[in-house]
Amino acid sequence: MTLRGRVLLAQAPLALALVLLGVVAVLTLGRVGRAGQEILQDNYRSVLAMQRMTEQLERMDSAALFIVAGERQRGEVQQAVQRARLEAELQAQEKNITEPGEAEATRRLHEAWGRYRESFDTFLARREPGAEREHYFQALAPAFQETKDAAASILDLNQDAMVRKSEALRQQSQRVNTLMVTAVLAAFVVGLFASASLTHRALRPVSVLSQAVRRVGQGDLAVRAVVEGQDEIAQLSQDFNTMTERLEQYQQSSLGELLQAQAASQAAIDSLPDPVGVFGAGGALLNVNRAAEDALRLSLEAGGDALARVEPEVREVLERVRGHVLGGKGPYQPRGYEEAVRVTASEGDRWLLPRGSPVYGERGDVVGATVILQDVTRLRRFDELKNDLVATVAHEFRTPLTSLRMAIHLCAEGVVGPVTEKQADLLFAAREDCERLQGIVDDLLDLSRIQAGRLTLNIQKIPTGFLVEHALSAHRVAAEDRGVRLDQEISPEAEEIEVDPDRVQLVLSNLVANGVRHTPSEGQVTVRVGREGGWVRFEVKDTGEGIPPEEQARIFEKFYRAPGAPAGGAGLGLSIARDIVQAHGGEIGVVSEPGQGSTFWFTLPQPTDSSPSGGPSAV
Repeated sequence: MTLRGRVLLAQAPLALALVLLGVVAVLTLGRVGRAGQEILQDNYRSVLAMQRMTEQLERMDSAALFIVAGERQRGEVQQAVQRARLEAELQAQEKNITEPGEAEATRRLHEAWGRYRESFDTFLARREPGAEREHYFQALAPAFQETKDAAASILDLNQDAMVRKSEALRQQSQRVNTLMVTAVLAAFVVGLFASASLTHRALRPVSVLSQAVRRVGQGDLAVRAVVEGQDEIAQLSQDFNTMTERLEQYQQSSLGELLQAQAASQAAIDSLPDPVGVFGAGGALLNVNRAAEDALRLSLEAGGDALARVEPEVREVLERVRGHVLGGKGPYQPRGYEEAVRVTASEGDRWLLPRGSPVYGERGDVVGATVILQDVTRLRRFDELKNDLVATVAHEFRTPLTSLRMAIHLCAEGVVGPVTEKQADLLFAAREDCERLQGIVDDLLDLSRIQAGRLTLNIQKIPTGFLVEHALSAHRVAAEDRGVRLDQEISPEAEEIEVDPDRVQLVLSNLVANGVRHTPSEGQVTVRVGREGGWVRFEVKDTGEGIPPEEQARIFEKFYRAPGAPAGGAGLGLSIARDIVQAHGGEIGVVSEPGQGSTFWFTLPQPTDSSPSGGPSAV
């Protein structure tokens, strides 16, 4: 018999016990349910009819009293309504006679109701003064009481029957409960014993194979699983024995090759001039190259405290990159040379730029991280020289550019003499070019101050609406010329914010200007501000052409301009915005799809209390 057949056979006793238990439960519960239904069918309808009939008799008696009191019209209307209802309830009772003596009681009720109805008709026919009152007390009231007593007798009879049947149903339910508990216990004990016995016999070979697997896991490749039979477990044990034989042969023949491959891989990473560290899935340091041992004093001998011997700045960088990669966020790429960390060496200070790559397992999951600290000392010095050159040139441009702007302005306004229309057009074009050049010079100077660490933040508490409106008003004319609508949405939780207003206005202005520039006519640019815990989130959403995915990773780089971007600017606006936001301790990013617009966002940390934190802070 196959393993499937054995397992199914082991479950058969439990299945049989479950079927028998279900049959017993259905039969007994059906009997209980029918007993309850009989009570409702036999007695409840009669009880309800007599209660309603008694209530309607009371209302007819009230109608008679209305007539005696002089309210004849009101009494006649009320008795006519109640008479029809009484007839209907009496008919319902006559069709629901189920108890002994109930037929005789119903007949008495029918006769009493006939006499009361005839007496009521006679009562209605009397219209002489005082005759109504006399007939009510002599004939109508006794007939009313007789009919009411007849209805009460039927009501008592059915209520007693309901009590008697309810008691019988309760006793029957107790017997059913006892029977069900006994059946459940018996089925459970018998089925469990039979299933456990059959299952143990069916799975005994699995235990033998499991012990063999455990010993192989401990390194004993000479173990064999001995299982007799022709089922799946026996076939599996044969395959297992074949596997262990081949593993034993492979271990004997490939150990030297594995050691040689490990030595080759270690020599490969030791040949790299940059420090390299390999971390496991749990964050422990698994391997380092010689450059890491010399420059960072990393050593595998320290075990879990390997990073404790490293300088604090380097340790913080290694932990950040390691956490990024092992957290499943993919490779870590630095945003620029400003992320380089300084390391003191005998030949002078070195600047190392971190990079991280995940190590994937056979199933595609991240099982480790490789961190490389690239030596960018010379590149960083070149970058500093470039920044100094740009700052110097921009500073030297400012004075002659101001004079040039003034001269063009005076000429365009006709201060030094009249100009022709063609000359005026050329002067206006030159003035616009000067203004654009002045903006580029200002961006270069701001960028140089930020990179040199001379940016000072003047933190103030200011209404958020003022910042947003100031940024939008600077571009309303350009938006109207392009047919673009500007809008704002500010959450009540973010009505005030503690920031450097001038710097944040510059960020918002750059983002709004980009949105207007890249949004076609009839489009919209919306500025939204909301609160997310201890952060205030700004969003600038446009309905423009969107940004391709391959361009989104580079738009915050210095001097980068996307292909096909409108003329004007030097590609510094988003870079400066990023530096300002990071100087505030926040983050900036973009969400965009081609053809569906773009949403530039940035977050700024805010204190959770209402106490101001004014005062300048240097970055």
